[in-house]
Amino acid sequence: MATEILDLDQLQQEYKSAVDQWITAIRHEEALASVNHSEAEIDDWEAAGFREEEARDKAKLAKENYESALREKFFDF
Repeated sequence: MATEILDLDQLQQEYKSAVDQWITAIRHEEALASVNHSEAEIDDWEAAGFREEEARDKAKLAKENYESALREKFFDF
């Protein structure tokens, strides 16, 4: 039982960390979108958008993993 709780705690922490990274990526992209752009800044802004998408995908995967573990624990599937 203790191992299950540790596993759930770990999955929850991974999810929370992934969401925090996603939020950071969104804020970085927002900061780049809020200034006058040179050509180089536009490239940075676009790259930030790709990093935000990647962070979002990681957060969604971490959420799926955590939810699956919770369903297995509480509903046995």
